[in-house]
Amino acid sequence: MFFDGYGYHGRSFEQTYRCYPASFIDKPQLENGDKIIMPPSALDRLASLHIDYPMLFELRNDSTERVSHCGVLEFIAEEGMIYMPYWMMENLCLQEGDIVTVKNVTLPKGKYVKLQPHTKDFLDISNPKAILETTLRNFSCLTTGDSIMVAYNNKKYYIDIVETKPSNGISIIETDCEVDFAPPLDYKEPERTAPSRPSNSPAEVQEDATEVEPKFNPFTGGARRLDGKPLKQQLPPSSSSSGSSDKQVSVTNGGKKSAAAPSSQNSSRQSQGKLVFGSNANRAPEKQKEPVKEEPPKKEEPKFQAFSGKKYSLRG
Repeated sequence: MFFDGYGYHGRSFEQTYRCYPASFIDKPQLENGDKIIMPPSALDRLASLHIDYPMLFELRNDSTERVSHCGVLEFIAEEGMIYMPYWMMENLCLQEGDIVTVKNVTLPKGKYVKLQPHTKDFLDISNPKAILETTLRNFSCLTTGDSIMVAYNNKKYYIDIVETKPSNGISIIETDCEVDFAPPLDYKEPERTAPSRPSNSPAEVQEDATEVEPKFNPFTGGARRLDGKPLKQQLPPSSSSSGSSDKQVSVTNGGKKSAAAPSSQNSSRQSQGKLVFGSNANRAPEKQKEPVKEEPPKKEEPKFQAFSGKKYSLRG
C-alpha cells in the first residue's frame, strides 16, 4: 500500500524521516512539550490501522542506538520530514537533517517517576511542584534516561528522568503518578566538622582546679593587741607545751609550789579540747601596787586681773 509516494507495509506504523528543530516551522510552543509534527501521509496510514489512542511513538537513532518516546501535535509537515523539540534532538544525539526512525507503540500508564534537576536553581523556585505539574501537562510520555526542559520566568531548567515504573517508557496521560526527586547534580553535602575533643576530661579538670585552689586554714593570722603595743610573749600554739606555761607561771609567783599545782590541773583540763570558764590558771598574779610618789605642789601663777593699773588724770 502506497501513500503519496511513501510506502507503508504491514499492520504497524514504522517510517524513517529527516528531523529538524521546531524553529524551522515557527512553532516555538513545541519546546515546552514532547510532541512532534508529522506529514499528512502518516495520518492516513495511522487512520487505516487499529491503533490505541492517544498516539504514542518511539524515536530511534540507529547510529547511536538512542531511544526516546513522544506524542504528535499536528500532521502539517512536508513529506519525508518531521519537526521536534530541540532538547529531544539533543537526547537522541541528532543534528539537523539526520535520519530518525518513528514507530507507533503502546506504553503503560506510569505509576512512579524519579526526577533529578541539573542545578539547585530549580529548587529555589517559590513552588517547583506547581511549575512541574503545569509543564508535564504538555507531555504525553516519559522515558528513562531522557532530560526534559522546564521553562519558567525566562529561564530554562533541565531535569533528568532517572527512573520510571512499570517500564522504561511510560504514559502520563490521565494517570496518578508518584513523583520523587533526587538531589541536584551540582548539590554538595556540607562538610561535617568533627567536634574538637578537650585536652582534659571534666574529672581531670576538676582535679586540677582543686589542686590549684588553696585550702582554708582557720586562725592562721598573727595576734595583735588592741592598744597597738607589741606582744611581749605569745601563747604556745598547742596544748603539748602546757608544762612550759606552768613553769612560767610558777616563776612569776616567786617559785611557790601552791600556784604551780592548780595551773597544771587547769592546763590539763584545757588540753582535752574543752573551754573551762572561771579558771584562774592562766591569770598572772596581780603585781603589788608601788607607792605613788607625791610630787611637790607647783607654784600657782598669778591670775590675770582686769583694771589693776594705776590711775592717771588727763589734766596732769
